[in-house]
Amino acid sequence: MYLVKDIDGAIALMAAALVLLGTWPVVLAVLERRGRLPQHTFLDFSLTNFLAAVLVGLTFGQIGPDSPDTPNFLTQLARPQDTWPSILFAMAGGVVISLGTLATQYGWAYVGLSVTEVMASSLKVVIGTTLNYFLDGRINKAEILFPGVGCFLVAACLGSLVHSSNAADNQEKLSRSRHATTGNTANEELTKNLLDKEEKPKDCEEAKPDEPKAVEKIEAGTADFLIHLEDKRSIKVLGSHTLVGLGIVTFAGICYSLFSPAFNLATNDQFHLLPGTAPHLGIYAAYFHFSLSCFAVGVGLNLWFLYRPMAGVPQSSLRAYIHDPDTGGRALALLAGMVCGLGNAFTFMAGQAAGYAAADAVQALPLVSTFWGVVLFGEYRRSSRRTYVLLGSMLFMFVVAMVVLMASSAHRKPL
Repeated sequence: MYLVKDIDGAIALMAAALVLLGTWPVVLAVLERRGRLPQHTFLDFSLTNFLAAVLVGLTFGQIGPDSPDTPNFLTQLARPQDTWPSILFAMAGGVVISLGTLATQYGWAYVGLSVTEVMASSLKVVIGTTLNYFLDGRINKAEILFPGVGCFLVAACLGSLVHSSNAADNQEKLSRSRHATTGNTANEELTKNLLDKEEKPKDCEEAKPDEPKAVEKIEAGTADFLIHLEDKRSIKVLGSHTLVGLGIVTFAGICYSLFSPAFNLATNDQFHLLPGTAPHLGIYAAYFHFSLSCFAVGVGLNLWFLYRPMAGVPQSSLRAYIHDPDTGGRALALLAGMVCGLGNAFTFMAGQAAGYAAADAVQALPLVSTFWGVVLFGEYRRSSRRTYVLLGSMLFMFVVAMVVLMASSAHRKPL
Protein backbone atom coordinates (compact mmCIF):
# COMPACT_ATOMS: atom_id res chain seq x y z
CA MET A 1 0.00 0.00 0.00
CA TYR A 2 1.08 3.56 -0.65
CA LEU A 3 2.37 5.46 2.39
CA VAL A 4 3.46 9.10 2.51
CA LYS A 5 7.08 9.22 3.66
CA ASP A 6 7.97 12.92 3.94
CA ILE A 7 6.60 16.09 5.54
CA ASP A 8 6.29 17.94 2.22
CA GLY A 9 4.03 15.23 0.84
CA ALA A 10 1.92 15.31 3.99
CA ILE A 11 1.51 19.08 3.81
CA ALA A 12 0.50 18.81 0.13
CA LEU A 13 -2.19 16.29 1.08
CA MET A 14 -3.36 18.61 3.89
CA ALA A 15 -3.72 21.47 1.41
CA ALA A 16 -5.73 19.30 -1.01
CA ALA A 17 -7.92 18.04 1.84
CA LEU A 18 -8.49 21.63 3.01
CA VAL A 19 -9.98 22.59 -0.36
CA LEU A 20 -12.08 19.43 -0.69
CA LEU A 21 -13.42 19.50 2.88
CA GLY A 22 -14.22 23.20 2.59
CA THR A 23 -16.18 22.72 -0.66
CA TRP A 24 -18.55 19.80 -0.07
CA PRO A 25 -20.56 21.61 2.67
CA VAL A 26 -21.27 24.38 0.18
CA VAL A 27 -22.83 21.93 -2.26
CA LEU A 28 -25.18 20.50 0.37
CA ALA A 29 -26.07 23.98 1.62
CA VAL A 30 -26.97 25.01 -1.95
CA LEU A 31 -29.35 22.07 -2.21
CA GLU A 32 -31.03 22.86 1.13
CA ARG A 33 -31.54 26.48 0.10
CA ARG A 34 -33.05 25.31 -3.17
CA GLY A 35 -35.62 23.33 -1.19
CA ARG A 36 -34.33 19.78 -1.68
CA LEU A 37 -35.14 17.65 1.33
CA PRO A 38 -32.07 17.04 3.51
CA GLN A 39 -33.03 13.37 3.91
CA HIS A 40 -32.82 12.84 0.14
CA THR A 41 -29.56 14.75 -0.07
CA PHE A 42 -27.89 12.87 2.77
CA LEU A 43 -28.88 9.47 1.38
CA ASP A 44 -27.22 10.33 -1.94
CA PHE A 45 -24.22 11.84 -0.13
CA SER A 46 -23.72 8.73 2.02
CA LEU A 47 -23.56 6.44 -1.00
CA THR A 48 -20.68 8.14 -2.80
CA ASN A 49 -18.91 8.95 0.45
CA PHE A 50 -18.62 5.19 1.02
CA LEU A 51 -17.69 4.53 -2.62
CA ALA A 52 -14.81 7.00 -2.24
CA ALA A 53 -13.32 4.77 0.49
CA VAL A 54 -13.62 1.74 -1.80
CA LEU A 55 -12.00 3.65 -4.67
CA VAL A 56 -9.10 4.86 -2.51
CA GLY A 57 -8.57 1.37 -1.11
CA LEU A 58 -8.50 -0.29 -4.52
CA THR A 59 -6.00 2.27 -5.85
CA PHE A 60 -3.65 3.65 -3.18
CA GLY A 61 -4.27 0.63 -0.94
CA GLN A 62 -3.05 -1.82 -3.57
CA ILE A 63 0.13 0.04 -4.59
CA GLY A 64 3.40 -1.66 -3.70
CA PRO A 65 4.35 -5.12 -2.45
CA ASP A 66 2.01 -7.11 -0.20
CA SER A 67 4.18 -8.05 2.79
CA PRO A 68 3.27 -9.51 6.22
CA ASP A 69 4.27 -6.25 7.93
CA THR A 70 2.41 -3.95 5.52
CA PRO A 71 -0.39 -5.98 3.92
CA ASN A 72 -2.38 -4.39 1.13
CA PHE A 73 -6.00 -3.32 1.30
CA LEU A 74 -7.67 -6.49 0.00
CA THR A 75 -5.41 -8.74 2.08
CA GLN A 76 -6.51 -7.07 5.32
CA LEU A 77 -10.17 -7.06 4.29
CA ALA A 78 -9.95 -10.83 3.85
CA ARG A 79 -8.60 -11.34 7.41
CA PRO A 80 -10.72 -9.21 9.79
CA GLN A 81 -10.10 -11.66 12.65
CA ASP A 82 -6.49 -10.46 12.88
CA THR A 83 -7.34 -6.82 13.54
CA TRP A 84 -10.89 -6.78 14.91
CA PRO A 85 -10.13 -4.44 17.90
CA SER A 86 -8.76 -1.86 15.47
CA ILE A 87 -11.73 -2.38 13.15
CA LEU A 88 -14.08 -1.55 16.04
CA PHE A 89 -12.21 1.71 16.70
CA ALA A 90 -12.43 2.61 13.02
CA MET A 91 -16.17 1.88 12.94
CA ALA A 92 -16.71 3.93 16.10
CA GLY A 93 -15.06 6.85 14.33
CA GLY A 94 -17.42 6.39 11.40
CA VAL A 95 -20.44 6.50 13.70
CA VAL A 96 -19.50 9.81 15.33
CA ILE A 97 -18.54 11.54 12.06
CA SER A 98 -21.87 10.48 10.56
CA LEU A 99 -23.74 12.02 13.51
CA GLY A 100 -21.62 15.17 13.24
CA THR A 101 -22.20 15.55 9.51
CA LEU A 102 -25.94 15.07 9.92
CA ALA A 103 -26.06 17.69 12.68
CA THR A 104 -23.96 20.04 10.57
CA GLN A 105 -26.47 19.86 7.71
CA TYR A 106 -29.17 21.26 10.01
CA GLY A 107 -26.71 23.67 11.62
CA TRP A 108 -26.11 25.41 8.26
CA ALA A 109 -29.76 26.40 8.15
CA TYR A 110 -29.81 27.73 11.72
CA VAL A 111 -26.58 29.70 11.94
CA GLY A 112 -25.29 29.91 8.38
CA LEU A 113 -22.59 28.04 6.53
CA SER A 114 -19.66 30.16 7.73
CA VAL A 115 -20.35 30.08 11.46
CA THR A 116 -21.31 26.39 11.46
CA GLU A 117 -18.02 25.36 9.87
CA VAL A 118 -15.99 27.66 12.11
CA MET A 119 -17.48 26.51 15.40
CA ALA A 120 -17.62 22.79 14.55
CA SER A 121 -14.06 22.80 13.22
CA SER A 122 -12.72 24.76 16.17
CA LEU A 123 -14.27 22.43 18.72
CA LYS A 124 -12.90 19.49 16.75
CA VAL A 125 -9.38 20.92 16.94
CA VAL A 126 -9.50 21.95 20.61
CA ILE A 127 -10.62 18.48 21.77
CA GLY A 128 -9.48 16.17 18.98
CA THR A 129 -6.02 17.64 18.44
CA THR A 130 -5.22 17.45 22.14
CA LEU A 131 -6.20 13.77 22.19
CA ASN A 132 -4.20 13.05 19.02
CA TYR A 133 -1.11 14.77 20.42
CA PHE A 134 -0.91 12.30 23.29
CA LEU A 135 -1.98 9.31 21.18
CA ASP A 136 0.80 10.09 18.68
CA GLY A 137 3.45 9.93 21.40
CA ARG A 138 3.87 13.72 21.44
CA ILE A 139 5.70 13.73 18.10
CA ASN A 140 4.39 17.20 17.22
CA LYS A 141 6.10 20.29 18.62
CA ALA A 142 3.96 21.20 21.63
CA GLU A 143 5.31 24.77 21.82
CA ILE A 144 3.94 25.31 18.30
CA LEU A 145 0.91 22.99 18.29
CA PHE A 146 -0.95 24.27 21.34
CA PRO A 147 -0.77 27.99 20.49
CA GLY A 148 -2.43 26.91 17.22
CA VAL A 149 -5.11 25.08 19.18
CA GLY A 150 -5.62 28.26 21.20
CA CYS A 151 -6.16 30.21 17.98
CA PHE A 152 -8.87 27.73 16.96
CA LEU A 153 -10.55 28.19 20.35
CA VAL A 154 -10.53 31.97 19.91
CA ALA A 155 -11.99 31.49 16.42
CA ALA A 156 -14.82 29.39 17.90
CA CYS A 157 -15.69 32.14 20.40
CA LEU A 158 -15.62 34.74 17.64
CA GLY A 159 -17.86 32.48 15.53
CA SER A 160 -20.49 32.50 18.26
CA LEU A 161 -20.31 36.30 18.43
CA VAL A 162 -20.59 36.56 14.64
CA HIS A 163 -23.75 34.48 14.67
CA SER A 164 -25.35 36.51 17.47
CA SER A 165 -24.46 39.78 15.78
CA ASN A 166 -25.71 38.63 12.38
CA ALA A 167 -28.95 37.34 13.91
CA ALA A 168 -29.51 40.76 15.49
CA ASP A 169 -28.81 42.40 12.12
CA ASN A 170 -31.38 40.17 10.42
CA GLN A 171 -33.99 40.91 13.06
CA GLU A 172 -33.44 44.62 12.57
CA LYS A 173 -33.82 44.24 8.80
CA LEU A 174 -37.09 42.39 9.26
CA SER A 175 -38.45 44.98 11.67
CA ARG A 176 -37.70 47.75 9.17
CA SER A 177 -38.92 45.88 6.11
CA ARG A 178 -41.44 47.29 3.69
CA HIS A 179 -44.12 44.94 5.02
CA ALA A 180 -44.48 47.25 8.01
CA THR A 181 -46.04 49.87 5.74
CA THR A 182 -48.99 47.56 4.98
CA GLY A 183 -49.86 47.08 8.61
CA ASN A 184 -47.95 43.85 9.08
CA THR A 185 -44.49 43.30 10.47
CA ALA A 186 -42.07 41.18 8.52
CA ASN A 187 -42.51 38.32 10.98
CA GLU A 188 -46.29 38.50 10.65
CA GLU A 189 -45.97 38.43 6.88
CA LEU A 190 -43.63 35.47 7.09
CA THR A 191 -45.97 33.66 9.46
CA LYS A 192 -48.87 34.23 7.06
CA ASN A 193 -46.85 32.86 4.16
CA LEU A 194 -45.82 29.79 6.10
CA LEU A 195 -49.38 29.13 7.29
CA ASP A 196 -50.51 29.29 3.69
CA LYS A 197 -47.84 26.73 2.86
CA GLU A 198 -49.09 24.42 5.62
CA GLU A 199 -52.47 24.20 3.93
CA LYS A 200 -50.77 22.39 1.03
CA PRO A 201 -49.95 18.65 1.28
CA LYS A 202 -46.86 18.01 3.41
CA ASP A 203 -46.25 14.55 1.98
CA CYS A 204 -43.88 14.69 -0.97
CA GLU A 205 -45.88 12.00 -2.75
CA GLU A 206 -49.10 14.01 -2.55
CA ALA A 207 -47.68 17.46 -3.17
CA LYS A 208 -47.85 18.87 -6.66
CA PRO A 209 -45.30 21.27 -8.05
CA ASP A 210 -46.24 24.92 -7.91
CA GLU A 211 -47.07 26.75 -11.08
CA PRO A 212 -44.10 28.71 -12.39
CA LYS A 213 -44.16 32.37 -11.43
CA ALA A 214 -42.17 35.32 -12.59
CA VAL A 215 -39.96 36.36 -9.70
CA GLU A 216 -37.97 39.55 -9.70
CA LYS A 217 -34.41 39.39 -8.49
CA ILE A 218 -34.12 40.17 -4.78
CA GLU A 219 -30.97 41.79 -3.45
CA ALA A 220 -29.01 39.64 -1.04
CA GLY A 221 -28.97 40.85 2.55
CA THR A 222 -32.36 42.56 2.49
CA ALA A 223 -35.43 41.62 4.54
CA ASP A 224 -37.19 40.48 1.36
CA PHE A 225 -34.23 38.19 0.65
CA LEU A 226 -34.47 36.62 4.13
CA ILE A 227 -38.22 36.04 3.78
CA HIS A 228 -37.84 34.62 0.26
CA LEU A 229 -35.06 32.30 1.43
CA GLU A 230 -37.12 31.03 4.36
CA ASP A 231 -40.08 30.44 2.07
CA LYS A 232 -37.98 28.42 -0.41
CA ARG A 233 -35.58 26.43 1.78
CA SER A 234 -36.42 22.97 3.13
CA ILE A 235 -35.46 23.61 6.79
CA LYS A 236 -37.57 26.38 8.36
CA VAL A 237 -35.57 28.30 10.95
CA LEU A 238 -36.33 32.02 10.78
CA GLY A 239 -37.37 33.25 14.23
CA SER A 240 -35.81 30.26 15.99
CA HIS A 241 -33.91 30.85 19.21
CA THR A 242 -30.19 31.46 18.79
CA LEU A 243 -29.32 28.74 21.31
CA VAL A 244 -30.99 26.06 19.16
CA GLY A 245 -28.55 26.60 16.32
CA LEU A 246 -25.55 26.93 18.62
CA GLY A 247 -26.56 23.73 20.43
CA ILE A 248 -26.73 21.77 17.16
CA VAL A 249 -23.34 23.08 16.06
CA THR A 250 -21.76 22.29 19.44
CA PHE A 251 -23.03 18.72 19.23
CA ALA A 252 -21.57 18.44 15.72
CA GLY A 253 -18.21 19.78 16.94
CA ILE A 254 -18.03 17.26 19.78
CA CYS A 255 -18.78 14.40 17.36
CA TYR A 256 -16.11 15.67 14.96
CA SER A 257 -13.58 15.85 17.79
CA LEU A 258 -13.80 12.10 18.40
CA PHE A 259 -13.54 10.57 14.92
CA SER A 260 -9.87 11.37 14.29
CA PRO A 261 -8.60 9.99 17.65
CA ALA A 262 -10.68 6.85 17.02
CA PHE A 263 -9.05 6.46 13.58
CA ASN A 264 -5.64 7.09 15.15
CA LEU A 265 -6.25 4.24 17.61
CA ALA A 266 -7.41 2.01 14.77
CA THR A 267 -4.22 2.43 12.74
CA ASN A 268 -1.58 2.65 15.50
CA ASP A 269 -2.93 0.39 18.28
CA GLN A 270 -1.69 2.57 21.14
CA PHE A 271 -3.52 0.34 23.63
CA HIS A 272 -1.75 -2.78 22.29
CA LEU A 273 -4.95 -4.75 21.79
CA LEU A 274 -3.76 -6.64 18.70
CA PRO A 275 -2.03 -10.03 18.95
CA GLY A 276 1.75 -9.76 18.96
CA THR A 277 2.17 -11.17 15.46
CA ALA A 278 -0.65 -9.20 13.82
CA PRO A 279 0.24 -6.15 11.71
CA HIS A 280 -1.43 -2.84 12.42
CA LEU A 281 -4.61 -2.10 10.49
CA GLY A 282 -3.60 -0.15 7.39
CA ILE A 283 -5.07 3.29 6.79
CA TYR A 284 -6.99 2.11 3.70
CA ALA A 285 -8.60 -0.90 5.40
CA ALA A 286 -9.32 1.29 8.43
CA TYR A 287 -10.89 3.93 6.20
CA PHE A 288 -13.07 1.29 4.53
CA HIS A 289 -14.51 0.14 7.89
CA PHE A 290 -14.75 3.77 9.04
CA SER A 291 -16.78 4.67 5.95
CA LEU A 292 -18.88 1.51 6.13
CA SER A 293 -20.19 2.37 9.62
CA CYS A 294 -20.64 6.00 8.57
CA PHE A 295 -22.73 4.80 5.62
CA ALA A 296 -24.84 2.48 7.78
CA VAL A 297 -25.63 5.16 10.37
CA GLY A 298 -26.29 7.87 7.77
CA VAL A 299 -28.65 5.71 5.72
CA GLY A 300 -30.43 4.31 8.78
CA LEU A 301 -31.11 7.70 10.38
CA ASN A 302 -32.21 9.36 7.15
CA LEU A 303 -34.57 6.53 6.25
CA TRP A 304 -36.14 7.21 9.66
CA PHE A 305 -36.24 10.96 8.98
CA LEU A 306 -38.06 10.33 5.69
CA TYR A 307 -41.10 9.35 7.74
CA ARG A 308 -40.34 11.26 10.98
CA PRO A 309 -38.83 14.58 9.83
CA MET A 310 -37.76 17.43 12.09
CA ALA A 311 -37.11 21.20 11.87
CA GLY A 312 -40.16 21.84 9.71
CA VAL A 313 -38.99 19.54 6.91
CA PRO A 314 -41.84 17.91 4.92
CA GLN A 315 -42.49 14.21 5.29
CA SER A 316 -41.25 11.96 2.52
CA SER A 317 -40.93 8.24 1.79
CA LEU A 318 -38.53 5.77 0.24
CA ARG A 319 -40.65 5.74 -2.91
CA ALA A 320 -40.51 9.54 -3.15
CA TYR A 321 -36.74 9.45 -2.67
CA ILE A 322 -36.21 6.88 -5.41
CA HIS A 323 -38.40 8.85 -7.83
CA ASP A 324 -37.06 12.28 -6.81
CA PRO A 325 -37.41 14.41 -9.98
CA ASP A 326 -34.53 16.70 -8.98
CA THR A 327 -31.85 14.86 -10.96
CA GLY A 328 -29.56 17.87 -10.87
CA GLY A 329 -29.77 17.99 -7.09
CA ARG A 330 -29.08 14.28 -6.86
CA ALA A 331 -25.98 14.64 -9.04
CA LEU A 332 -24.66 17.45 -6.82
CA ALA A 333 -25.28 15.43 -3.64
CA LEU A 334 -23.46 12.45 -5.12
CA LEU A 335 -20.56 14.72 -6.09
CA ALA A 336 -20.42 16.18 -2.57
CA GLY A 337 -20.16 12.70 -1.06
CA MET A 338 -17.23 11.80 -3.30
CA VAL A 339 -15.45 15.10 -2.56
CA CYS A 340 -15.89 14.61 1.19
CA GLY A 341 -14.70 11.02 1.02
CA LEU A 342 -11.53 11.95 -0.85
CA GLY A 343 -10.89 14.86 1.53
CA ASN A 344 -11.10 12.59 4.57
CA ALA A 345 -8.84 10.01 2.91
CA PHE A 346 -6.16 12.62 2.20
CA THR A 347 -6.38 13.84 5.80
CA PHE A 348 -5.80 10.36 7.20
CA MET A 349 -2.94 9.71 4.77
CA ALA A 350 -1.26 12.94 5.90
CA GLY A 351 -1.95 12.19 9.56
CA GLN A 352 -0.31 8.80 9.38
CA ALA A 353 2.85 10.47 8.04
CA ALA A 354 3.09 13.70 10.03
CA GLY A 355 0.88 13.11 13.04
CA TYR A 356 -2.90 13.37 13.27
CA ALA A 357 -2.61 16.44 15.48
CA ALA A 358 -0.84 18.37 12.70
CA ALA A 359 -3.28 17.02 10.10
CA ASP A 360 -6.05 18.79 11.99
CA ALA A 361 -4.84 21.91 10.15
CA VAL A 362 -7.39 20.91 7.49
CA GLN A 363 -10.04 22.04 9.97
CA ALA A 364 -9.27 25.54 8.67
CA LEU A 365 -11.78 24.57 5.98
CA PRO A 366 -14.08 27.47 7.02
CA LEU A 367 -11.69 29.71 5.07
CA VAL A 368 -12.97 27.95 1.95
CA SER A 369 -16.61 27.55 2.98
CA THR A 370 -16.89 31.17 4.16
CA PHE A 371 -15.63 32.35 0.79
CA TRP A 372 -18.30 30.29 -0.96
CA GLY A 373 -20.93 31.39 1.57
CA VAL A 374 -20.29 35.05 0.84
CA VAL A 375 -19.98 34.62 -2.94
CA LEU A 376 -22.84 32.18 -3.56
CA PHE A 377 -25.30 32.88 -0.74
CA GLY A 378 -24.80 36.54 0.05
CA GLU A 379 -24.10 35.80 3.70
CA TYR A 380 -23.37 38.96 5.74
CA ARG A 381 -24.49 41.28 2.95
CA ARG A 382 -25.74 44.60 4.34
CA SER A 383 -24.73 43.57 7.85
CA SER A 384 -23.52 45.92 10.57
CA ARG A 385 -19.95 47.11 10.95
CA ARG A 386 -19.69 45.12 14.18
CA THR A 387 -20.52 41.90 12.32
CA TYR A 388 -17.89 42.62 9.67
CA VAL A 389 -15.22 43.29 12.29
CA LEU A 390 -16.04 40.05 14.13
CA LEU A 391 -16.07 38.08 10.87
CA GLY A 392 -12.70 39.47 9.79
CA SER A 393 -11.20 38.70 13.20
CA MET A 394 -12.55 35.16 13.09
CA LEU A 395 -11.06 34.44 9.67
CA PHE A 396 -7.71 35.97 10.66
CA MET A 397 -7.50 33.65 13.66
CA PHE A 398 -8.19 30.72 11.36
CA VAL A 399 -5.34 31.64 9.05
CA VAL A 400 -2.96 31.91 12.00
CA ALA A 401 -4.16 28.59 13.44
CA MET A 402 -3.77 26.76 10.11
CA VAL A 403 -0.21 27.97 9.60
CA VAL A 404 0.80 27.16 13.18
CA LEU A 405 -0.63 23.62 13.12
CA MET A 406 1.11 22.81 9.82
CA ALA A 407 4.36 24.13 11.28
CA SER A 408 4.09 21.60 14.13
CA SER A 409 4.34 18.63 11.72
CA ALA A 410 6.94 15.97 12.51
CA HIS A 411 7.88 12.47 11.36
CA ARG A 412 5.99 9.67 13.04
CA LYS A 413 8.11 7.43 15.23
CA PRO A 414 7.58 3.66 15.28
CA LEU A 415 5.40 2.61 18.21
